[in-house]
Amino acid sequence: MSTQSVPHKSLLPASGRALASVDHESCQQLESALSREWLLTDGRGGYASSTIVQCATRKYHGLLVAPPASTAKRYLFLSRYEEHLVADGHHFPLSIARYGELWSPQGHLSLESFELVPFPSSLHRIGEAEVRREILMPKGQHAVLVRYSIRGTTEDVELELRPLLPFREADALTEENTHLDGTVTRASSGFSVQPYQGLPGVSFSWAGCEAEFEEEPGWFNDIEYTEETARGYPAREDQWCPGIVRLTLKPNSDAVVACALNLPIKDPVELWATESARQVKASANVLGDMHSRLSQTADDFIYRALDGRPGIIAGFPWFLEWGRDTYIALPGLTLTRGKRELCGEILAAALPFLNNGLLPNIFGNTPEASHYGSADASLWYARAVCAYDRAGASEEEILERYLPALTSIARGYRDGTGLDIACDEGGLPRMGSKDLNATWMDAVTVDGPVTPRHGFPVETSALWYFLVAYLEELNARHGDETAEAEWREAKRLAGRSFVERFWIEDGRYLADVWDDGVRETSVRPNMVIAAALEFSPLTRGQRTDIVQRVEAELMTPRGLRTLSPKNVDYIGRYGGEPLERDGAYHQGTVWPWPLGFFCEAYLRAIGTRVKDARHLRELLAGFEEHIDESGLLHISEVFDGDPPHKPGGSIAQAWSTSELLRAFKMIEERQP
Repeated sequence: MSTQSVPHKSLLPASGRALASVDHESCQQLESALSREWLLTDGRGGYASSTIVQCATRKYHGLLVAPPASTAKRYLFLSRYEEHLVADGHHFPLSIARYGELWSPQGHLSLESFELVPFPSSLHRIGEAEVRREILMPKGQHAVLVRYSIRGTTEDVELELRPLLPFREADALTEENTHLDGTVTRASSGFSVQPYQGLPGVSFSWAGCEAEFEEEPGWFNDIEYTEETARGYPAREDQWCPGIVRLTLKPNSDAVVACALNLPIKDPVELWATESARQVKASANVLGDMHSRLSQTADDFIYRALDGRPGIIAGFPWFLEWGRDTYIALPGLTLTRGKRELCGEILAAALPFLNNGLLPNIFGNTPEASHYGSADASLWYARAVCAYDRAGASEEEILERYLPALTSIARGYRDGTGLDIACDEGGLPRMGSKDLNATWMDAVTVDGPVTPRHGFPVETSALWYFLVAYLEELNARHGDETAEAEWREAKRLAGRSFVERFWIEDGRYLADVWDDGVRETSVRPNMVIAAALEFSPLTRGQRTDIVQRVEAELMTPRGLRTLSPKNVDYIGRYGGEPLERDGAYHQGTVWPWPLGFFCEAYLRAIGTRVKDARHLRELLAGFEEHIDESGLLHISEVFDGDPPHKPGGSIAQAWSTSELLRAFKMIEERQP
């Protein structure tokens, strides 16, 4: 192959910075490279994700993962392309996969660098030739674009792409089978396939170069996902390939290949130009600091369902739209970033799902398709409404739309609704049962709940007090003296019972659960929520004592432990098979999201002096290193309780990001 040295033109704007940039040496350290993952989202619940060397280590990794119109569940349609550069009769691999103990092909060996912003970009060097692969998801449609650029050669080269199509639920695996329909429908610049009835087909199209498709159907067998092996799940599958796309790339040229659900992308080059310009513009002002970078990727969690309803995806790659997560994350993802209208739109969109005071734990396309298993989603919803109110929502909207909704929630919790929820004579709502954990600490094994919290959990009791106190205020603003008095009495009764039941005078902290006169006194982060809320029966002194106890026993550089290391039941490592992970999930594992409530409680209780703001910023700074080590530019779901606090769970969690953003905003607003 005859080549000459031709500098590659930067794909970033002249003033831009390469954020999450990985050099050649780091790309060649395969074990480390496989632990660093990137994520793109399409704003409609779909995503693309892989490692920085483009090797799938999870069954969830893929270039096109999306929910079909018939369900909220995601399906993995296009896993990846097997890629080879062909020149002078030689095949040079660009891709990599694992088959048992074998890595094949070993395209990572030519990988020179990887950059994430404004979109994933991989530079391969083969001799003097440079091949760049860039991946982009257009917003608002289930599609993925891959642009290939060639520099440094004076002759045409050929790029062979074999698309691998699992066509299965994202959390499943597939095997070679005879049920697959291998029919290929050709078009002038592409083709389409629909391997299984009941699922949409995918259409491939290309532009920017000469290309042809050669049918060569077959199966790639025994692809292994190392992360699934480590997590104790089945980890091998077979993927079908319909044939080979051959692209002829001229010197210093670009070509774009598109894959979309159902109808093809008519002009991939034009769509690339439009979408890439939008994403470059969006990232142009992103600074290198953690706050700026998290604010940029926060939009990954916001989506619109097929009917246009807005919502929040709890996390990637396996979570869907969860009610509790949505209403905890909503203020941080929207209000702290000046997106008040979006916050109101998401709150309003939930109202048709309100059922006897309950909101879904997992949203489906309709209320009937949703799962109502969360005892606190509605209480978190009330807090989100209050945050929206305080951010400047119109008085008319709050009183006409949300006052009736919050009243409905409160009456359901007071008088009785699902999940065994009803207020007792002390004016606090009892919830759950020995077989049902309905709070966020909801891990369950064959032996039942790992962290039994039925009865009166401290944070749900505090959120109930918050709700009735807020209803007292709203009815006063509305001029309804009767309702105002009703909820004032409910607040008085709930506040007295809360302090009597939960406050432990000897230790100066709150019990985690109270039930039938028995306190569960483990030191857990749930009490800091009670100390943080605007409406609380706690004194400032009590809030201060809680903050100090939490910081002393639960604080880490990655958030708060779910159980004090002093407790005999503490588990400091999160990993292994499902039973091991479930056993550790809330028994010492660190979660970032309660850190936002710690900061709020700290500011309410201890103060807003310059040194207080500095101290809180130092606590948040522990994540600076993390956003480049796992899910790039994202915060993981959990971490080990013990140092060095290895990340685990999902690579991008909505409430992890949102609560850090909210903490930054609170510190900024409340310091002198």
